[in-house]
Amino acid sequence: MNEALPDVPEVRVVGLPQLTSGFDLVERLDLPMHLKVHGPLEPMGGEKLAQLSERINLKGRGGAGFPFHKKLRSVADAAIKRGVRPVVVVNGSEDEPACRKDTVLINRAPHLILDGALLVAEALGARTLVVAVTRESTQRSMEAALAERGLSNGRRSALKAFVQRNPIRMVTGAAASVIRSIDGGPAIPPGRKVSASQNGVGGAPTLLSNAETFAQLAIGARIGPERYGNTGLYDEPGTVMLTVSGAVARPMVIEVPTGVPLRYVLQLAGAPPVPQGVLTGGYHGKWIDAATVNEAVVSRNSLDAVGGALGAGAILPISQETCPLGESLRVAQWLAEESAGQCGPCYLGLPAAARGLEDIINGGGPAALEALKQVAKNVKRRGACSHPDGSAMFLESTIKAFTDDLAAHVLGNGCGRPVEGVLPLFEGGMAPAGITAGTPEDGGDSRQKIFVDWTLCRGHGLCADILPEVFQLGADGFPTVAQAKVPRYAEAKALRAVRRCPALALRIEEDTRAKEPSRNLPVLSQGRGRRALGR
Repeated sequence: MNEALPDVPEVRVVGLPQLTSGFDLVERLDLPMHLKVHGPLEPMGGEKLAQLSERINLKGRGGAGFPFHKKLRSVADAAIKRGVRPVVVVNGSEDEPACRKDTVLINRAPHLILDGALLVAEALGARTLVVAVTRESTQRSMEAALAERGLSNGRRSALKAFVQRNPIRMVTGAAASVIRSIDGGPAIPPGRKVSASQNGVGGAPTLLSNAETFAQLAIGARIGPERYGNTGLYDEPGTVMLTVSGAVARPMVIEVPTGVPLRYVLQLAGAPPVPQGVLTGGYHGKWIDAATVNEAVVSRNSLDAVGGALGAGAILPISQETCPLGESLRVAQWLAEESAGQCGPCYLGLPAAARGLEDIINGGGPAALEALKQVAKNVKRRGACSHPDGSAMFLESTIKAFTDDLAAHVLGNGCGRPVEGVLPLFEGGMAPAGITAGTPEDGGDSRQKIFVDWTLCRGHGLCADILPEVFQLGADGFPTVAQAKVPRYAEAKALRAVRRCPALALRIEEDTRAKEPSRNLPVLSQGRGRRALGR
């Protein structure tokens, strides 16, 4: 079985180091050593910084790959139009079991990340800088780095800077989760999609980007776009940080120039000469087969072209001796457990998808395969964050990449190979935490009942997504119940369903016959609830 990766695994570099400069000298570059290795960095105006980002084609390194210069200009424009100070957030939440590149940078080169973040804060006129992390080691390292620079969250500080520590959860790293936690809420998506560039921390325009992105910006600002472009590919210059694990002899984080053959990276980590498949981009990524590995080079465009993904920078090969569907099932089950429990497609769909893959492995036949395809299709683009989309992409890639094994399980008696557990997961799994809506352990009904007004209901189905404990949709697309008691643990979700019903067709009333006192769930009609929110 593959052991969980340490926070700071072995670090290697191909070619000349940029982000990892000085790693051969010390374990952690404090401020004096950082300045010796990288030198000082002068402030840069906002438009000049945006032009630099555009010239080096800097894109977010957290998975989405959004162009940094567009984000920078969007935040600047919003701040000017509204006349408010923007906020800068470094997202160092790296919560996939197979990802460690940002954790390595925060632990070993925190000042390189702060260089980029402070450049942006100065250019935008920001007065607040937040670094979001989820691990004790990254919290310690970044808090020490802020102290070394004399930065604090004190009332008299010209720039308020602090570290926000959140739980280790797959959904914690979503931009909306990070912003919600900084504002004092739980580190889970808020259930509505809002642009951080327009309305982020405290309602202010917020530039939020991944830790490696800020470090890359600091390198580009120091050496200039010409020298930066001398490394890597013409259209994707610079280096990339990768975490390589799975069926390898030496799990590692490695800095490589773009354009390096993927097979060379795998060889450095001691992967099988002919892997059965390689998962690219992490657990929201895609599988590619052994033949495709020989065609791919390390770049976003190259991996996309061959059906893979750069994503969060995780590369995970598996050997010919293990069952790829069984390995993927372990990940699918973990992804289902990582749901925030707020959206029906995620809360119900991902466990159903994992069970579907398990049915296939256990000989469920073509019907099981079709059922899995349908579930994966149904969960996409219906969640409050990207977790269901990424999980569905992983499942669809699994059944597309391993057609021979799929046929052996669907049409025969299985592939006959064991599941070795080579894809790393957190030890003992991760129990969901921090879900404000409560859990089934809170058992029992409250004094509240929720009602459907059939004269208004138009079958939008949002109630079933938000409150699957109560509402299910019938074949006609309408709820199957007209009234129901609200489980105590689902009180907050019931109120959310009332407030968000597009047809104003839901209401909550207190059951006066109930013996237990109310648990503070407001008794709202749909109309009054909408006015209270200003909608």
